[in-house]
Amino acid sequence: MSAHWLNALTDLETRGIPAVLITVAATDGSAPREAGTKMVVTPDDTVGTIGGGTLEFRAIEIARQMLTGKQGPSLRKFPLGPSMGQCCGGTMTLLFEPQRPDLFTVALFGAGHVGKAVVQVLSALPCKIRWIDPRPDEFPDHVPPGVEIEISNAPEREVSSLPDDAWLLIMSHSHALDLGIAAKALQEDRFSYVGLIGSETKRARFIKRFRELGLNEAQIGKLTCPIGIDGVTGKHPGEIAIATAAQLLRLREAKRTTLRVVDESAA
Repeated sequence: MSAHWLNALTDLETRGIPAVLITVAATDGSAPREAGTKMVVTPDDTVGTIGGGTLEFRAIEIARQMLTGKQGPSLRKFPLGPSMGQCCGGTMTLLFEPQRPDLFTVALFGAGHVGKAVVQVLSALPCKIRWIDPRPDEFPDHVPPGVEIEISNAPEREVSSLPDDAWLLIMSHSHALDLGIAAKALQEDRFSYVGLIGSETKRARFIKRFRELGLNEAQIGKLTCPIGIDGVTGKHPGEIAIATAAQLLRLREAKRTTLRVVDESAA
């Protein structure tokens, strides 16, 4: 982890690790560090220092307690006397600011040309990517940060291990695999997006099979096929990747800004 707090926060954001940024907001009298000094605390690590000793130990403890809940920023004043085991005699006011990465999980089934292009585009976005394929030789030797490779001989079984609200992109080398993965995902009915690469003809054929497998119309209606934002019809892997990333971002933004209305009289 970088020794600089700003680089550290950027790195943690990329890796989806929550942290608390501690800033010396003010000092009065003698203090081990001046106002503006910063320190980053994660569940397992720290970057920087606000002066060491009991004060720093207590600040780390408070920060990690904050990471276990949903607390917002807080300002706390500490006397640097006998009660803190410090002899400075002044006071320090610390600002605690939780930093919770706004990441979303994308499960990408398929390591072909389009899958590789999708990973390159999505890896620049605030997301975690689980890249799943039964063919180990199809994966590149190096993948971007935030990408986790999973080699599975039964990719459809990996669906159950995905977190709720994950975004699924299905583009394997086999129509049979695509069908099994999509059917499982639609049946579980807990994901933000189930996208299947293919044409309208493929969509119609798959919908017929979904009905034969017992999926209801509400479940089937959650399928997105073809994938990609409207108006982009190119077939180049890079074009498909960009159009798909744009669609995910647009849908995600709409989901985040949707007004939740609660009828209290129905409670």
